[in-house]
Amino acid sequence: MAASARTTSSLPYLVAVSSPAAHRHGASHPIRASVGEATMDVVSEAELREKGFLGMRKTKLVCTVGPACVEALPALARGGMGVARINLCHGGREWHRAAMRSVRRLNEEGGFCVTLMVDTEGSQLLVADHGGATSVKAEDGSEWIFTNKKADEAHQFTMHVNFDKFSEGILVGDELVIDGGMATFEVTEKIGNDLRCKCTDPGLLLPRAKLSFWRNGKIVQRNFGLPTLSTKDWADIEFGIAEGVDCIALSFVNDANDIKQLKAYLSRRSLEHIKVFAKIESLESLKNLKDIIEASDGVMVARGDLGVQIPLEQIPAIQESIVKLCRHLNKPVIVASQLLESMVEYPTPTRAEVADVSEAVRQYADAVMLSAESAIGAYPQKALSVLRAASERMESWSREENMQKLLPRHQLAIALPDRISEQICSCAVEMANNLAVDAIFVYTKHGHMASLLSRNRPNPPIFAFTDNANSRKSMNLYWGVIPLHLPLSNSMEDNFNKTISLMRSKGSVKPGDTVLVVSDSDLNQPCAATSVFQSIQVRLVE
Repeated sequence: MAASARTTSSLPYLVAVSSPAAHRHGASHPIRASVGEATMDVVSEAELREKGFLGMRKTKLVCTVGPACVEALPALARGGMGVARINLCHGGREWHRAAMRSVRRLNEEGGFCVTLMVDTEGSQLLVADHGGATSVKAEDGSEWIFTNKKADEAHQFTMHVNFDKFSEGILVGDELVIDGGMATFEVTEKIGNDLRCKCTDPGLLLPRAKLSFWRNGKIVQRNFGLPTLSTKDWADIEFGIAEGVDCIALSFVNDANDIKQLKAYLSRRSLEHIKVFAKIESLESLKNLKDIIEASDGVMVARGDLGVQIPLEQIPAIQESIVKLCRHLNKPVIVASQLLESMVEYPTPTRAEVADVSEAVRQYADAVMLSAESAIGAYPQKALSVLRAASERMESWSREENMQKLLPRHQLAIALPDRISEQICSCAVEMANNLAVDAIFVYTKHGHMASLLSRNRPNPPIFAFTDNANSRKSMNLYWGVIPLHLPLSNSMEDNFNKTISLMRSKGSVKPGDTVLVVSDSDLNQPCAATSVFQSIQVRLVE
């Protein structure tokens, strides 16, 4: 009779690897257990039934919630939205509250597992508004006044800027660029603190447009010394906490201290389950990129605002380097801004936009995000459908063409227990790919081993079982991870038997499927124990 292979050492750590032969010949208990209460979100369950394990989408989809889609949230959730993002820059408190509660109702009543993310506004400098609700066209040669003087009503050819010192240091002849190139003006005259400008590149002026000034082909850099988190941001964070947010995306992060400050505040409030994402959207954030990523729970590549501060041609290379660094450091990364921008107005995207989405998927970004397309666009559901279809096709093509490239092994851990976890997950993914197993099951309290498996981008999907609701929501942003809620016991065998029985009852697994099973270190030992037990098992569903 074959026996399970086990390795031990004099140190108080034990790693077990169990072979399929052992189970076929009776070295382990047969799979028979009563069905436990596990929860898979309805979208993943439908996808699994329709396409099987290898057909499941791995790239996560984020939708910005706005006036155009708030009534369509159930349809967006059914369409694959895994994260609902609410940008606190726009709308009032009551609208935000209603939107957040609508997302929570989706989960409570609809069987979904949608993560709720909010963006802080940050100390945004040089934001201009024309006073209207929609876009205004700036024609070639038209003259405009940019002023910090507030008015009770909108005035034609006038943009109000939100910062008193916006024209300080600006010279006649400088270029004023709107939203990274939506329209361009030449500064023709300074009138006190105001600027008279002539439109040289016509285009659309959106409400709350971002301004940047350029001189001789370089951005005019100015540091006004404002904090990353404004008084309004702290009030918004308190509001988000009260409404049960899962993630906070911090705008205009300059260095790691911005992240550490917020995380320390959440820790003092015992709110460590709320994840803090750094938005990379400034030159300063690029200078301190590695430190920022290490301090964060995840990163958003905010290409729109980033494109205001750096030349457009640099964006693709910077995006790829950020995605790669996030994988090295095992942090989820969202690629955001203007992925399907034309779908704000039109029902189909450009082919270049589809190629842009596909490139982010090819780079193994954890998530791709709709911004204006879903928030204020005319076709939010169609935009999500395009995002989903492009993601699925690129993932399929990568598998078909064997495009998977091994990530160079960058050791994250220092302590031996953490190094063991990291090594186990790397080996588990290599085994899963080489053996062509149908799925990976991981049983985890806090989601750490699920993140380590995701980091290695395995071919089969990762089903992560946890009894912690907050951990389930945090895993919603990990590439290839389908988080499920399951009451866990201290017995690995019981957990696996419950899982298989339940998934068989739903038709999700069938006899002959092979499953690679990874156990987390804190499931099999009491909290006070100093020893660690972790295992990799390859199990045949009988």
